[in-house]
Amino acid sequence: MTIIRQGSLFDLQELYHLEPTQRFEAVFSTIDIEPIFAVVTKKSRFGRPVGLNYAAMIYSLIARITERIPFIKDLVKRLKYDMIFRLDCGFLVSDSIPSEAAYSRMITVLCESDVLENVQGTLLHQAISEGFVEDDTVAIDATHVLAKDAAPPKEEQPKSEPKKRGRKSKEEREQWLIEKAEQEANLPLYDKKIEEQLDIPLDELRAEIPQDPQWGIKKNSQGKNVFWYGYKAHLAVGTKSQYIFQSLLSSANLNDGKAAIPLLKGLHEHVLFPSLRYQTMDAGYDFEAIYTQIHRMGHQSVIAYNKRNEPEPIGFDKHFAPTCVREHSYRYDSFDHQYETLKYTRPKECKDCPLANDGLCQKVYKVKITTDLRRYTAPARGSKTWKTIFKRRTAVERVNAYLKGYFQLNNVRYRTGKRAKVHFDLVTLVYNASKLGADRINRKLSKQQAA
Repeated sequence: MTIIRQGSLFDLQELYHLEPTQRFEAVFSTIDIEPIFAVVTKKSRFGRPVGLNYAAMIYSLIARITERIPFIKDLVKRLKYDMIFRLDCGFLVSDSIPSEAAYSRMITVLCESDVLENVQGTLLHQAISEGFVEDDTVAIDATHVLAKDAAPPKEEQPKSEPKKRGRKSKEEREQWLIEKAEQEANLPLYDKKIEEQLDIPLDELRAEIPQDPQWGIKKNSQGKNVFWYGYKAHLAVGTKSQYIFQSLLSSANLNDGKAAIPLLKGLHEHVLFPSLRYQTMDAGYDFEAIYTQIHRMGHQSVIAYNKRNEPEPIGFDKHFAPTCVREHSYRYDSFDHQYETLKYTRPKECKDCPLANDGLCQKVYKVKITTDLRRYTAPARGSKTWKTIFKRRTAVERVNAYLKGYFQLNNVRYRTGKRAKVHFDLVTLVYNASKLGADRINRKLSKQQAA
């Protein structure tokens, strides 16, 4: 059984400047561990008697993240020799200290359940109900996570037979097309094109995501390729509150864009508040299917354009705004939500142009965003509003840095993807709990200063 905690009477300034006891209280009070406790406890009264305090073990795993304890064996040692830490985690003096094997068995049970995701959803709704989440923009991005195990040796692929030169006959081509269609139909979901995800339910998308450690590649800020063996963490973050709304852990070789639709569907189904309007991402998410999913949600996409060997548009500038005869760009004016239409007005340079009254340059230019969701966004590309919203994307990069620097996201100590996902879910849960705890403290201090 756990000890009863009472509210702190100290004047709190900042969550991580508190004494450990008060810091644990601020974080633990935001997390409802009853669903987790129901999963890990023994279901039958028969068999070996239960001599472990599972509630305290759950709290100690949370404390391990906040205290940056790298190994479970270090956590066990800390519980053994630090009486105050043991009591803060909820252990009684009479409770036995759990072993590393006991923690391993509990994590194995958590691997087979989505309870950590459900608890995080409950915590997020609590933050929304208390008024700490009022975002209108969500930023989505991925970051690399290293696996601590060494990569397996590369298997040599057998040499394939040389292809027959020359054009295929009509019968051979038809047979080849049939075989190719069968191969594509039998591919795993995340090996298919992104468009295949649009009509698949969220539960199936999350269940099929690959999670085994693999080799990944990305370009760094100098434009050079960086390789790593491990995973990718995909986050959807509120740009104002910086709460994590949705999260996914995948293999490192999964394309960033293929994790966007599960995140977007999770936002649409589980994170419901009316102020949400914009989804912002970098050029790695510039896929037609992602724009389609955002449009189905009734939101607007602010995604950097990734030019793919496309010719220069005739009659339009680089931001796809129409141009006049002298190639001056029209100015973005407004967006009509009812008709989903962008309105552009005549350029300033056309005011004194002799061609302005000859019918060659129209005063107003309107275009529906459904003409091409990828090119025409609301607000229009290149506009001041578009650039302002796109700059908010840095919020998700800050959260990635917080998770790696302060919440042990880079400290994955498990061999399988399922167990690594438990660590990832704990990290994101503790981050959101810390945010909620800090927001509550700040609100309390504001009320005290006002009084």
